Amino acid sequence: MTQSLLSARGLSKSFGGLRAVNGAAIEVNAGSITGLIGPNGAGKTTFFNLLSNAIAPDAGEVWFDGQPIQGLPPHHIARRGMVRTFQVARVLSRLSVLENMMLAAQDQAGEKFWQVWFQAAQIRQQQRDLRDRAIETLAAVGLERMADEYAGALSGGQRKLLELARTLMTNPKLVLLDEPAAGVNPALIDQICDRLRAWNRDGLTFLIVEHNMDVIMSLCDRVWVLAEGRNLANGTPEEIQTDPRVLEAYLGTTEAA
Repeated sequence: MTQSLLSARGLSKSFGGLRAVNGAAIEVNAGSITGLIGPNGAGKTTFFNLLSNAIAPDAGEVWFDGQPIQGLPPHHIARRGMVRTFQVARVLSRLSVLENMMLAAQDQAGEKFWQVWFQAAQIRQQQRDLRDRAIETLAAVGLERMADEYAGALSGGQRKLLELARTLMTNPKLVLLDEPAAGVNPALIDQICDRLRAWNRDGLTFLIVEHNMDVIMSLCDRVWVLAEGRNLANGTPEEIQTDPRVLEAYLGTTEAA
């Protein structure tokens, strides 16, 4: 398990009489872009939530960076370097875009009461450094001109870009992306994909749940497929596109298009 950045085995979750996830597993190698797909009702969202411990599993184990993390609060997992986004981007609407970015940075000196009094100069310097870093990251996603605007004024696609950029302020090792292309116009989808490739080249690892197969097949090194809460297949994008089990699950046919 320690050979993978993220590894899960035997994850299961039931809601009443419904078994949403049934013994599912996944491996995400460091430096990869890994995809998680499946037909509607396959259990992808529940599985994603189990990985980040947004909901607790009934059974199974999750390891991140060589350590078990099942049972840890999500914010503790984030501090270890695994952060996630959401299908509907979550922003602090009444704060500016820049303030949203700066709040995401961890271990800020000004968070401790005594440091406000005794390390004021250090805090001011850290704030200047954080602001410069936030502006640079916003520029990378094309939002620097919106830095002083309310985050609530952004379009859905721009909120996705802000949420992506904000994850970078936490210095993550792994980012779990929940439907990054959902509700986004094609021009912004291309921009999001370009940024993911660039961040990946810089060493950041991604796990992506996505319905847009063009996004998955163009971005991912490896793709895992869920169906009815179980692992159906995993392989390269080329292997997945021609796998009879995947074609049957998605299309009701075993013939490739």
